[in-house]
Amino acid sequence: MSTSIYISLLWITTLNPFILIKRERIMAYCFLIFATPFFVFSPLSLAQPFKAVNLGNWLVTEGWMKPSLYDGMPNNDLLDGTQVQFLSTKLQMYLSSENGGGTVLVANRPSASGWETFRLWRINETYFNFRVFNKQFVGLEDQGDKVTAVSDTVGNSQTFQIIRNNDDRNRVRLQASNGQFIQASSETLVTADYVGSGWEDSDPSVFKMTIVNSLRGEYQLTNGYGPDRAPQVLQDHWNSYITEEDFRFMSENSLNAVRIPVGWWIASDPTPPKPFVGGSLKALDNAFTWAQKYEMKVIVDLHAVQASQNGNDHSATRDGYQEWGEPNIQETVAVIDFLAERYSDKPSLAAIELMNEPMAPGVNLDTLIKYYQGGYDAVRKHSENAYVILSNRLGPADSKELLSFASGLKRVVIDVHYYNLFSDSFNNMNPQQNIDYIYNQRASALTTVTATNGPLSFVGEWTGEWAVQGASMQDYQNFTKAQLDVYGRATFGWAYWAYKCAANHWSLKWMIENNYIKL
Repeated sequence: MSTSIYISLLWITTLNPFILIKRERIMAYCFLIFATPFFVFSPLSLAQPFKAVNLGNWLVTEGWMKPSLYDGMPNNDLLDGTQVQFLSTKLQMYLSSENGGGTVLVANRPSASGWETFRLWRINETYFNFRVFNKQFVGLEDQGDKVTAVSDTVGNSQTFQIIRNNDDRNRVRLQASNGQFIQASSETLVTADYVGSGWEDSDPSVFKMTIVNSLRGEYQLTNGYGPDRAPQVLQDHWNSYITEEDFRFMSENSLNAVRIPVGWWIASDPTPPKPFVGGSLKALDNAFTWAQKYEMKVIVDLHAVQASQNGNDHSATRDGYQEWGEPNIQETVAVIDFLAERYSDKPSLAAIELMNEPMAPGVNLDTLIKYYQGGYDAVRKHSENAYVILSNRLGPADSKELLSFASGLKRVVIDVHYYNLFSDSFNNMNPQQNIDYIYNQRASALTTVTATNGPLSFVGEWTGEWAVQGASMQDYQNFTKAQLDVYGRATFGWAYWAYKCAANHWSLKWMIENNYIKL
């Protein structure tokens, strides 16, 4: 037998994630090729790239995808990261952290913006810390009752109780750690020394609270329920949201892979840092077992990293601040090392994605590349075959910025996410304009990250939802067909977001069952 042909066959099976032929079978095929006189030799061709789906909201929760997860939670509108503003009913002025923080609180702003917005850190259903624009915490001045925002850490003097009026839940009083209430006695004097109990507009301790933004991610869910209830809530969710039956359904409907978002705390399972709870690792183990049974592949996606790479709730941020940077590289590489070591010998492992959606400019390119090199090395320490996926940055970033770096690595993939959403430019497009955008702008964008001799390309997230109002079933079918046509050109494949979702058109399962998409 020709040694060169044998080596070539082994090379194909080693470097191509889509051919499922075992090496043992290669020997048999080679025997047939050379032992059968009239056997017509045909080179092994590549199978189609991955047709995958994201198992979003399973091991990293996103409240909008299953709002009922929060139904049993007290004060579920005041969770970690909720942004609130306080209007003094007496002065008709907003509380403000002067200069954005670092000095006293005042009550002299007739309108509210960043300095007048406070981010909650929830201690329990009624006690909170308030984080200000420059990231300090509101607290009491040492040995006094003046209210300041100067501390970089939280303790008893930075803890406040929000007491809500029974008849108007947005009418509140703020009780400080000294047992007295914050009052705005004048525009420049905010103190915690009020002892009254009224709710009249003339009361200087009464404020109208406005909720301007909120987060609903893993941190909000676990800390909101607290250590007594969160473990059971999450365990019930993991056991029911994705099951073996779902893998059977996916396999029977032309899907050959899953992209599974995980959080950094999985590496500390079963006792991760609070408020996160253990158990997601066992669920991920189950996914690998089910994938192997139904001949599917698994892409493990580090969706949430410690300190947050984008400030979004799906990064499991506490308060929406994006704080991941160079000091976090080592601990994040350690998570990748843990995942690679645990799953490198699993035949279903296709790839490990080092980070989901880092946001520019908060995550700078040099830091990201330094981390990607460390994460790549961690995977390669345990596996030469698993692909390593590098997510492009969101925000103001060049889509080609990783190509040069990635071209020097083996078995790597560039991940891009395409949604005809989240931008005003899509709001007034009709169905045909959206479809044209896919065939033109999206096709062109995908081409720029699809290198002939470089990394593979992967549309790691896309969906059938769009900003069109009143679209028909046929419109949705045409829109998803266009995306399948274009994203099918990605050399590593695509992954729909998501498999299940309370919003129907985001749910691939619903789309398949109701004939809105044909894979």
